[in-house]
Amino acid sequence: MGDKAWKRREREVARFFNGERNALSGGNSKVTRADVIHKNLFIECKLRAKHSVVSLWDETAKIAKTEEKTPVVVLCEKNRPGFWIMVHSDDLKQLEENDNGE
Repeated sequence: MGDKAWKRREREVARFFNGERNALSGGNSKVTRADVIHKNLFIECKLRAKHSVVSLWDETAKIAKTEEKTPVVVLCEKNRPGFWIMVHSDDLKQLEENDNGE
């Protein structure tokens, strides 16, 4: 029997961040409660049919494409300092490659 979709996605995310899927994420793990074992990052993966922020990203991406720019969605909350940055993994890799002169 094949892997469940969420397990495959956790492995994909782990590879992207040069980590390892945590088979026992949650309270059962003796390493970390994160879905991905990583030295510096605590990575939680959520596979859903739809995320509302992804719909916002899709709209932003259409507009960004007309201007030949990389779409970035920044989420802010009132009375809370800082912000969250959403960039598609393919775009993040491309930005990294461009920064490295590739």
